[in-house]
Order: sequence, then C-alpha cells, then structure tokens
Amino acid sequence: MNFQEIWQQIKQSIIAKNSHNQPLIMWFNPTNLEDVVPQNDGYVFKVSVPTALHQYWISQNLLEIITGELALYCSFSFHIELVVIKQDATALQANDSPTNDSREEDKLSRPTPVLAPARDSLNPEYTFSTFVVGRNNEFAHAVSYSIAKNPGAENYNPLFIYGPTGMGKTHLLNAVGNHLKEHFSNLTICYCSAERFLNECISSIRRNEMYKFRKKYRENFQVLLMDDVQVLNKGQAVQEEFFHTLNHFFEKRQQVIVASDRMPKDIDGLEDRIRTRLEWGLIADIQMPDLETRVAILRYKAEMRAIQLPSDVVGYIARISKTSIRQLEGNLNKIKMFAELQGMPISLELAKKVLATHDDTRNLTMDDVQKLVAEHFKVRVVDLKTRSRTQPLVIARQISMYLIKKHLDKSLVEIGRAFGGKDHSTVINAIKRVEDQLSTNPDIKSDFNELETVIHNLTGV
Repeated sequence: MNFQEIWQQIKQSIIAKNSHNQPLIMWFNPTNLEDVVPQNDGYVFKVSVPTALHQYWISQNLLEIITGELALYCSFSFHIELVVIKQDATALQANDSPTNDSREEDKLSRPTPVLAPARDSLNPEYTFSTFVVGRNNEFAHAVSYSIAKNPGAENYNPLFIYGPTGMGKTHLLNAVGNHLKEHFSNLTICYCSAERFLNECISSIRRNEMYKFRKKYRENFQVLLMDDVQVLNKGQAVQEEFFHTLNHFFEKRQQVIVASDRMPKDIDGLEDRIRTRLEWGLIADIQMPDLETRVAILRYKAEMRAIQLPSDVVGYIARISKTSIRQLEGNLNKIKMFAELQGMPISLELAKKVLATHDDTRNLTMDDVQKLVAEHFKVRVVDLKTRSRTQPLVIARQISMYLIKKHLDKSLVEIGRAFGGKDHSTVINAIKRVEDQLSTNPDIKSDFNELETVIHNLTGV
C-alpha cells in the first residue's frame, strides 16, 4: 500500500465519520497529499490546501483527527505540514476524486510498516524553554523537569498530570520527551495519545496480531508518555492491555507519565486496578493561568511569530481568553490572519471587532462569590451569613471572605456587612486562616483552586 492510498482511505474515513458536519467536509475536501518527505527517523506528510483560511481552519479543528487516523497506518515518527497551493475551481473538483496521476503514485509508493518498532513523534517546538511557567503550573513544570533529568525515580513514577483541555499538559509531555531524547540518547521513548493506543489495540485484535502490539509497547521502549488517558475507559480489552503495559514499565522501573483532563478517581469506567496504579506515584495539576501569566504567554507567542502587538491589544486578548491557553493562541491567530487579509495594522479597535463574540466577561460581585462558594460546598447562601460554627459552613464562609478580598475592591467592613454584620476582626481572622490552610491543607487548596478557575472563567482575570 502506498501513501496516496493511505491518504485516500484516511480522507474517506474522516468524511464518513463526519457526514453530518458539512462545514468540516467543506474545509477538508480540497486537501491533497502532495508529498511524503523522509526526515530524521520519520516522515513529513505535506498536505496541500487551497487557501490560508483552509490552512488555519484545519490546523485548529482537524489536525488532531487527521493525525489520529494516520497513526493507525504509520507506527514510525511523522509530522503533518499544511502547505498552501492555490488551485482553480476545476482543479479543486478534480482533487476531490481519488484518481491521481500515476507519476505521483510512483513518487509516493513507499512501504509502510504496521506496528513495527516505533520511534517517538515528539513536537520539537514543545520544550521546557518554550513553556511559560506561572502559579497555575509551576509544580507540574518542576516535577516534569526533575523527571527529565532523572527518569525512573521511584517517587515520581508514574507522574499523572491533569487539568482542563488546552492548559499545557501536552507541552509538558513533549518537553520531557525532547529533553530525554537530547540528554539520554540510549533511551527509546514512546509518546502517543491514548486514542492511538486504543485504536491500535482494536486494530490488532481484529487482525489477530496482538503479539505485535504487545511487543511494540512492552519491549521497544524505556519511557512511556501518554496523553488523554481518560479515553481508555471505553473498552475492557484495551484497559486489560494498558494495565499489563503499565505493570511492565513499573517492574522494570521505567518512567511513565500520563496526562488527563481529570484525576484518576474522576475517570468514569476506569478499572480500579488501573486507577490505583496511576495514583501510585505523583499527581500534579495544571489550572487556568492568571492574567499576568496569560499576558506573558501571549507576549512570548507573539515574539516567536514576529507579530507586533500593542500593549493594549495584549491586555485585551489576555483578559477575554479565559478558558485555555489554546484559546489564547487561537485568538492571536485570528487577529493576525484578519489583519493580513485586510492589510491593516493590529490595533485594539481591530482586536475588539474580530473577537467581539469571545468577549463575554463581566464584573464580579460579592453575591456572585457567595453563590459560587455555597454551590461548591453544597450549603445555602443564607447560612453563610449566620453565626453557625459547623465546620462546612465555617470553611465556606472563610473562603468566601478570602476570595472577595482578593478579587474585589471591598473594605473589611463591607465584607463583614455582607456576611450578616460580622466585624472587621472576624474578616481578618478568616483571611489569615485561609492563607495558612492553603499551604498546609491539600483539600482546602483543591477547593480553592476549583473556585479560582470558575472565577477566572467568569471574569477573564
């Protein structure tokens, strides 16, 4: 089977799976496989698109899907490059057909090993030097860097990184892999998504080739880096293989790092024996960065891409990009592309015009904080304003006061008045109590971080 045949199968598969999604089909249909170029220990798949808009849309919405499909056929390292090649209408129609020039087929006819010993497919741009550290990720970064310097350390194996989508988990996995690749050349590294692991397992079962699958993951690597591990809750057979793969690495004291959008205990359908093993080592979370860190990330990404951003534009994008780092970069890309297409310099007026639909931030009130905290701790707002000293209410009341003091310009007297007329000394004691608990009580810190994330999502700061 040659690469062009593989591409056509991938294309047909993606379109069939998304037949209900006409916008996706519209953007994806004009793509073609132009060339496959050997590079280092893998290949670069050059995929042509007719316009820069196609290039941007596919990179933001389809690239991971294409990569996942391609991974079913290619167990070697590969990278997809979207290349803009303008085509007229006739060419676009012709390219939608699976028919290809015979010379092109000859050029792309290279053997494709399936489930052969694979090398890592790390993104070389994701390194520790390109990772912006803030309060939201400093622990996960520090542990990841320590592992990269000393893989297999018992206390850090496995490392489980969790946090919402688009916060930098994939970046850290790749950073560890790239550091190990540079400084421990004797180690073979397996970096893959859990989706790829799942698909390869299912494919191997269907082909009656499980021996190849097991050999690949259990004999060819000394480091396992797996992303989006939460998807492995889909099948018992896949979980069985994952369980034995984990055991194999642990028995040999080989490093395992996995990432997920939730903690092991919160992954529905995950077998207890897998959950227990994932909790053996160290768990590190990544939360939404605060405004200061988002500004730093945005400035760094703009500098790397030679984009001139006025300070007021940086502040505006950082303020409204409140759900993920991926959204932050996506908003930067939208402004850059719109400015280039319109031939205009980037300004605050332009940014507000392009991102108007994304700006849904609002001012936070004391009532908002009280409602958020009451909902989180499953108590009533009215009870926060009483003199009840039951433990759940005391903790909820103190955290409410702390959050109001941190995020709102309110005096101690105003805060006390909002809680049933408490005096300012009560508020001071509550704030000090929370400060002490944040450094000593992991449960309080976890509750606080969750509430902070909700507030970030509401206000963008």
